Amino acid sequence: MRSHYCGELNESLIGQEIQLAGWVNRRRDHGGVIFIDLRDREGLAQIVFDPDRAEPFEIAEHVRSEYVLGIKGLVRERPEGTINEDMPTGKVEVLISEVEVLNRAKTPPFMIDDDGMGEDIRLRYRYVDLRRPVMQQRMKLRAAVTRHIRNYLDSNGFLDIETPMLTRATPEGARDYLVPSRTHPGEFFALPQSPQLFKQLLMVSGMDRYYQVVRCFRDEDLRADRQPEFTQLDIETAFLNEEQIMGLMEDMVRGLFKEVLGTELPDQFQQMSYDEAMRRYGSDRPDLRVSLELIDVADLMTEVDFKVFSGPANDPNGRVAALCLPGGNSLSRKDIDGYTKFVSIYGARGLAYIKVNDVEGGRDGLQSPIVKFLPDDTIAGILERTGANSGDLIFFGADKAKVVNEALGALRVKVGEDRGLMSAEWKPLWVVDFPMFDWDEKSDRWNAIHHPFTAPNSDQLGMMDSEPGKVYSRAYDMILNGSEIGGGSIRIHDPETQESVLKVLGIGDEEAQDKFGFLLDALKYGCPPHGGMAFGLDRLVMLMAGADSIRDVMAFPKTQSANCLLTGAPDRVSDHQLRELNIRLRKVQKAE
Repeated sequence: MRSHYCGELNESLIGQEIQLAGWVNRRRDHGGVIFIDLRDREGLAQIVFDPDRAEPFEIAEHVRSEYVLGIKGLVRERPEGTINEDMPTGKVEVLISEVEVLNRAKTPPFMIDDDGMGEDIRLRYRYVDLRRPVMQQRMKLRAAVTRHIRNYLDSNGFLDIETPMLTRATPEGARDYLVPSRTHPGEFFALPQSPQLFKQLLMVSGMDRYYQVVRCFRDEDLRADRQPEFTQLDIETAFLNEEQIMGLMEDMVRGLFKEVLGTELPDQFQQMSYDEAMRRYGSDRPDLRVSLELIDVADLMTEVDFKVFSGPANDPNGRVAALCLPGGNSLSRKDIDGYTKFVSIYGARGLAYIKVNDVEGGRDGLQSPIVKFLPDDTIAGILERTGANSGDLIFFGADKAKVVNEALGALRVKVGEDRGLMSAEWKPLWVVDFPMFDWDEKSDRWNAIHHPFTAPNSDQLGMMDSEPGKVYSRAYDMILNGSEIGGGSIRIHDPETQESVLKVLGIGDEEAQDKFGFLLDALKYGCPPHGGMAFGLDRLVMLMAGADSIRDVMAFPKTQSANCLLTGAPDRVSDHQLRELNIRLRKVQKAE
C-alpha cells in the first residue's frame, strides 16, 4: 500500500514514482491547484493535485482533515520560492497520479496541532491525541528506550523472565488491587506491586541474572508521576555486591542517553550518603541543577529569646536551617508571602527571612521582622556561615527536622526555578547508605525505608533489636534532576536475618509465615547473595522527553482519579458476573 513513509521523502527520490499512505493533516486550494500535507508517524509530505488530472483532482476537492488516503505519484523538486526549510521534506513534493480514499473521518474533537487542548478531552479521544507529532515522538522515544535496555541487558547475560500477574497479597507499602477467584469462593488474587519476591526466588533458582519490563499495580493516591498501573524495569543478579550492580546500571543509563538522546552523561556518577543529602538539600532525591544548599544554624539559636528558633534548636528531633538566595533582597513582600504559602504545603508554620542590604553594616544593614530578637553574635554567625553578600536574602526553617527538610528542600528548587538558578544540564546522582528503618509516630512502629527484604549492613546486625533506628541498609537510589528513576539494594539471603527484620517491623512469626512463608522457606535451600534494582520506566521516559507527567508518555493512561476516560473504566459489572464470583454487594439506602 506504500513504498515509503511520508517523512522519508528527500531529494534522492526526485524522478521516482512512489506510494504513500496516511492522514490528511491540512488541505489548501491555491487557484485551482490543491495541496495536501499528508501525515504518518514519520512526518509530513506535501502532495499536489493538478486539475489536468481530473479524477484524482475531483477526489481531492472533497477530502477533509483526517481522511485516510492512499496515493501514487511522482516525486519532484519544489518550485523556486516554495521550499519550506522548516519541514524535513520541504524541498520536494509529490505530483499525484492516483488517489484512493481509504476512510473518511468526522471532524475531530480538536485539531492535531492544537497543543492547548485540555487533558480530559485528550484522554477521552486518546486515539486522536496519539496522532499528534509530539505524542508520536514520545511513543517512539519510549520504544527506543526499552530497545536499548533490552539489548544492553541481553548482551550482559541477563535473562528476560516473566513472573505472575495473579499472586497473593503481601504488605509492600501500598494497597493491593484484588482479583476475586471464581474457582476458590471467598479468596482473592492480588495484582503485583512489583515482582520483588519472585525475582528473589529466581536467584534461589540459579537463574543468576534476570530482568523484566513488567507492569506493576498499586492502589494509591495519584499525582503527576504516579499511575495505578505502571511499567517497571526489574533487575536482579546473584554474586555481585552493590558497587558492581551500580556500575552495571550506571553504564546502562549512560549508554541509553548517548544512543537515544545523543547526550553524554558523566563518566562516573556522583555518590552521596542519605544523611548528607538530607543535611545539604533536605531531600533524599536532591536536584543538583540548583546549587543552593541548606545550612544548619541550630547551634547559633539555642540561647536566643526567639522561641520559634530556640525551641527546635534544643529539640533532639528539631532542625533550624538557613537557605541563602543570591540577589534575593529584590523579592517583594508579595513574593515572600507567596513562598510562605508554598512551604505551608509541607507543614511549615511560617517562613522567616532576613534581607541583607549591606553585609558590612551589621544589624543596621539588615531588613527583617526577626532581627530584633537575635543578638549581634548570632547575626554575625548567620552571615558568616551562609556566606551572604549584600543584596542577598536568607530564608529560615525551624521545626521538626522532617518538616524543615521537606519545606526548605522544596523551596530551594522552587526559588531556583523562579530565579533562573537552575542549570540545563543532566545531573545524575547515587544516594547510598540509607537508614534501614523509619519510626512512624502515627502507627507507633518501625517501617522499612525501602522494603522488608533489603539487607542491613552486616556489621550492624547486633543493633537490630536494641537500636534499630541506627541500623543502615545496603540500599542505593539513582536520582536524575530531582527525580528518583531507580532504586535497589542488596537483599537478605539468610532466613535468620530476614526473620529479625520482620520482627523489627512488627511482623510476627505467624504473619510472616502467612505472608512470606514461600520466600522464608526458599531462603533455607541454598540462597545465594543477591541484589538488584528497579527503574520506573514511565518516569525515566518522562524526563528524557521533557514531559510534565508520566501520562504524557503512556499510550493509554488513567486520570488522577484512576479513571480511564477512553473506555469508561472502572465500571459496574452484571449481577450474573458477581454471582459467579460469589460476591454480593450491599445496597446503600438513600436517606429520606
